[in-house]
Amino acid sequence: MFMADIAGVRVLYTGDYSREEDCHLCAVEILQFSLYFNSEKMAKTIRRLAEKTPEVGETVSGFLVKKAFTYQIMALDDLHVFSQLSTENISQRITIAYSGAFGVLKHRLKQIFESVESLPDEESEGPSFRVHERLTVKYDSEKHISLHWRSDPISDMVSDSVIISILLILILITSYC
Repeated sequence: MFMADIAGVRVLYTGDYSREEDCHLCAVEILQFSLYFNSEKMAKTIRRLAEKTPEVGETVSGFLVKKAFTYQIMALDDLHVFSQLSTENISQRITIAYSGAFGVLKHRLKQIFESVESLPDEESEGPSFRVHERLTVKYDSEKHISLHWRSDPISDMVSDSVIISILLILILITSYC
């Protein structure tokens, strides 16, 4: 299909390479038009966030949910009521084979991270410490340590960097032996 302009007349050619006679249609002049869209979006606060009217310039904090061209801002506790979404807390634990001295590990991690504090022995079964108030490192046995944390983006980054640091410390210990 193509458009041909012959002697000022536009013709739409719809040849299909068959034995049937080709169809020639006169083109229709189409008027140009413009559509204007309002790019402003409006979101309604619902349930607990709607109980108090915010002041001008006050920040409203919640989850933005888009549902069939409408936007709603809701609190985390209201998420399961107005949507099929639910939230959970995930606690993670990893055990690493570590046969070095636990004090050396703590000392090395203090050199890398700003906040490394010992935990009282009453809170845990053995020696342990916390890194950035997010990750707990526990001495499980002479050959194992375990890391415990609640999963969120920052805690996951801290745990990843502590795991890499422990593995690098292990490489350094084995390379000197």
